[in-house]
Amino acid sequence: MESFVSNPLSVIIFSVVIIVMLLLDLGVFNKKSHVISNKEAILWTIAWIGLSMIFSGYIYFTQGFETFTQFQSAYWIEKALSVDNLFVFILVFSFFKVPKAYQHKVLFWGILGALIMRAIFIFSGVGLIKLTYLPDITIFGEVRHINAVLTLFGGFLIYAGIKSWFVEEDNQDNEDFSQSAGARIIHKLFKVSQEFDGDKFFTIENGFRVATPLLVVVGVIEFSDLLFAVDSIPAIFAITDDPLILYTSNIFAILGLRSLYFLLANFIHMFSRLHYGLAIILAFIGVKMLINPFYHIPSPVSLGIVGGVLIIAVVASLIWPMEEKEKSSLNKN
Repeated sequence: MESFVSNPLSVIIFSVVIIVMLLLDLGVFNKKSHVISNKEAILWTIAWIGLSMIFSGYIYFTQGFETFTQFQSAYWIEKALSVDNLFVFILVFSFFKVPKAYQHKVLFWGILGALIMRAIFIFSGVGLIKLTYLPDITIFGEVRHINAVLTLFGGFLIYAGIKSWFVEEDNQDNEDFSQSAGARIIHKLFKVSQEFDGDKFFTIENGFRVATPLLVVVGVIEFSDLLFAVDSIPAIFAITDDPLILYTSNIFAILGLRSLYFLLANFIHMFSRLHYGLAIILAFIGVKMLINPFYHIPSPVSLGIVGGVLIIAVVASLIWPMEEKEKSSLNKN
């Protein structure tokens, strides 16, 4: 069967769908900045997830069940980890007091930057992995193929999972995002105004063109996603080495983040225990990477474990919701 990575029709279909949806999203439905309602956020969330599932159906009929489960596993891992990053976005918007009507535009341009970064990370990562296989060794009478980078990734993900389990939410609440690398870069490149000018990234002040705080927020969001990719990108390398499966699943997952963000901001109690589930998923993927030379966990099994953990985490969030003081601290903007 032809590999997905060498199938030009798949690449064309994916590219057309993404370009059309982005043009509709920003150029038609969100041409003017406005507060995103729950109804609008739900419709766009359904649209992006629906498109992702339709595309995965195309993969199933053209590439088979194994490739289909690889796409699904990578998609839901990225989607789940992305939700954790959305908590940071809520705090960033709150810190800079970004009006809700302008948040969609910031997320749009932030995610466009993420598309480029993900392409660089994924395609270069796949190339690096192919170059870092150690010489074959025989253990218990069988030849083992051990990869140095995947072994390092596995150990890192187990560490990240343990760290995520014991994360202190209060530390993020008190973080000074104006001192983040993204904010400092914008301040070095441009003179920044103290006031917003609608949804503009640049404005005229005292006869000079200056950046607005909204551009600073984009810089902070971009840098936050860069740090987030350090966790999420290594995790999906445990699923497959097909760069287009990894990239398409990754892009479909993050393109739905804007609408999901507005749902999360209003229904944050439904995800309050999610970080425990994400910790388990990260640790599981890390273990999968480490034991892969000795025992391969099939993609359908990985998909089942990831899906089961996410469902349990959401149910636990509904049964044991966050305290009212936690809600108010995250919704103060």
